[in-house]
Amino acid sequence: MDIRYSCNQRDFKRYTTEETRSEFLITGLYKADEVTAVYSHVDRMVTLGCMPVHEEVSIDKGIDVWANFGTHYFLERREIGLFNIGEGAGIVTADGVEYPMNYKDCLYITQGTREVTFKSLDPEKPAKFYMVSAPAHCRYETKLITIEEAAKRPLGTLEGCNKRTINQFIHPSVLKTCQLSMGMTCLEPGSNWNTMPSHTHERRMEIYTYFEIPEGQVVFHMMGEPTQTRHIVMQNYDAVISPSWSIHSGVGTSNYTFIWAMGGENMEFDDMDTITTTDLR
Repeated sequence: MDIRYSCNQRDFKRYTTEETRSEFLITGLYKADEVTAVYSHVDRMVTLGCMPVHEEVSIDKGIDVWANFGTHYFLERREIGLFNIGEGAGIVTADGVEYPMNYKDCLYITQGTREVTFKSLDPEKPAKFYMVSAPAHCRYETKLITIEEAAKRPLGTLEGCNKRTINQFIHPSVLKTCQLSMGMTCLEPGSNWNTMPSHTHERRMEIYTYFEIPEGQVVFHMMGEPTQTRHIVMQNYDAVISPSWSIHSGVGTSNYTFIWAMGGENMEFDDMDTITTTDLR
């Protein structure tokens, strides 16, 4: 498991491109029949990827749960949300219950679930399971939410290059969780800006993963304090950690889709400290 320790905003001002990418960028999440995990000390969030091809893969494959978490199994004191963003359909099994997942479907798995496995229906078109896990202190209900069942919030305009739909999956308007919130924002053709005007939320951190980026295209992810911004060039299936003090906006060389995940003090989606665009530096 890759461990990322927390960076403060004062030191971040002096980071090189390589240091910025090493600290916040997550790549290579999808390896055949493996689980790849990145543990961030920012609110103790864990980002994971799994691409089962020929095997049914356990969530703790390659992870020393006791050494990394001091628990007997991965979700003993955690909850997790996951999306299938692969070419083909897959099945997630949680404590013996199977949840079939098509493209862009989401599954919330509650704290206290002992066994979680992943498999693809077609090894030629494997599923890709993108996951974020947050600490949790109580149980709720494991639930599958399809893309059709997500709460949808259309926003933006083509004139502003940001016409998009926010799909809320793991969200108080859809289901109860301990602290994890997750959703998916889909930009329409001709739109390439996300989360602009930008914001911070001192009470929560956030993780983005970008996908549906066409071949040969990229997303410039903006981060840092509002008056000390930096960027990271993101490619398809990359993820990025955003501490509470950092903005998290992006602009692509085409339209794209991204999944956001939040954890922290509250679950208020609109609890944002908005920054006027002309005040950015």
